[in-house]
Amino acid sequence: MQTIEGLLLEPVGCLAEFPSAPFHEIAARFFGRKGKASPSGSRSYWHLLNLTQAVETPLDGVQRKRVDGLELEAVAGASLYEDVVPVLSELKDMGLRLCLATSLSHAAAASFVERHSLGKFFTGIWTRDDSGGVKSAPLLAALAGASLPPEKTMFLTDTVEGIRTARGAGVHPILMMNDPDEARRLATYNPAGGVVSLHEIPDFIRLIKAQNAISPRS
Repeated sequence: MQTIEGLLLEPVGCLAEFPSAPFHEIAARFFGRKGKASPSGSRSYWHLLNLTQAVETPLDGVQRKRVDGLELEAVAGASLYEDVVPVLSELKDMGLRLCLATSLSHAAAASFVERHSLGKFFTGIWTRDDSGGVKSAPLLAALAGASLPPEKTMFLTDTVEGIRTARGAGVHPILMMNDPDEARRLATYNPAGGVVSLHEIPDFIRLIKAQNAISPRS
């Protein structure tokens, strides 16, 4: 892996624990999802993105407004991980370009950043509204907007869909191992690396830099 210059971050599941219920309600009300909500907000979110991507008829204005409102509810109920602020500060001091790349609406992403006073850390925010799509679209928009080479960029994720999305954008998927049993399963999808805590990311990036200094062609 080449020396890392940028990190793309999805708030849901990687920067905060989000409630599942608002995402499940969107899926059930507008995309015909049946059954109970997953206990994992991140899994509910990524499943919703699959449904959004597969739908043939786009939502109308009234429906989109309701979806945006439910996403704002999810943001209001999200709990920021305690290590986010110190780790983002350290990564910024290391010279990394940090981008919020999310399939949330722009209103929800902006609300998340404002609620937790994270704006100073990010080069920019790219959402489904800014990029015109979900999953890989915000990542590709962030790469272009921040002038980041995909091969020198990582995307932190805690789901298999996130790993696939990162690969679709040409960036390195790094597995956030929030749940040990789930992490073992997801490791079979061969992410580029894995971390148990956000605190491990700066050292992970330093290790890659050191390895490249020893073996420039690796």
